[in-house]
Amino acid sequence: MSETQKSLPSNLIFATLKMNHVLRYLLYRLKAGNAHGLHSPFVYDLYNKVICDEKTYYAYDRVESLRAQMLLSDKSIAVTDFGTGKQHYPQQRKISFIAKKFATSKRYGQLLFRLVNHFQPMYVLEAGTSLGLATAYLASTNSQAVVSTLEGCVETAQVAQANFDKLRLKNITITVGEFDKTLPVVIDRLPRIDFAFLDGNHQREATLRYFEYCMRKVITSSVIVLDDIHWSSGMEEAWNILKKDERVTASVDLFQFGLLFFHQSQAKQHFVLRF
Repeated sequence: MSETQKSLPSNLIFATLKMNHVLRYLLYRLKAGNAHGLHSPFVYDLYNKVICDEKTYYAYDRVESLRAQMLLSDKSIAVTDFGTGKQHYPQQRKISFIAKKFATSKRYGQLLFRLVNHFQPMYVLEAGTSLGLATAYLASTNSQAVVSTLEGCVETAQVAQANFDKLRLKNITITVGEFDKTLPVVIDRLPRIDFAFLDGNHQREATLRYFEYCMRKVITSSVIVLDDIHWSSGMEEAWNILKKDERVTASVDLFQFGLLFFHQSQAKQHFVLRF
């Protein structure tokens, strides 16, 4: 958010952010393509077999049933934000408000499930647990996978852990604290990162830092998914920097999600695909 925007009344801030987001989406739609003309076999298969897969998987109903419970909850918690770029929301928030405004949507949560189901990662990292809905999708494909998730807010993490218990997901470990302190520690404990979902601090510099932390344990078969790559000009700058990084061999822009790949045999390419 710019200094000019910070000086505006909250209702004008929301209107400005929404308008900018709509404009970014329209630009994305103008650029986005589909399977036609995809010359990369890897991305062609990924798009047709995973991204556009419309089958219903067993985990969908379980996680979405939990989402429905969260959307109906009247319970309020005190939320601690560590520079998420969304501090203009009240600190005391209803769980239903968090589920509606901040939780990964059904559409993109199920995409996460399909991605991990396809790549079968053993070590999964998530920065930004929130209520744990995306985490549940990440953990549901393989009970043997090790899912390490990080949340900045104590009370939000408690709700997430209760949700994991409801779903009987025992392969998730949640770490609470400011990401710049906890993320390097958690990453250093992992033998490698097979799949990472970065959905925490939606700001340019923080996103670039978290990417560098992850690179300590990334291997050629790793996948990094960034959330909200078009949420702000700062996030778009971070995305543009990362997709050009020499270590990244392929990137896929799905508007909300940005996917980064590191296959050394893959010729460097960037794809903007309709989702």
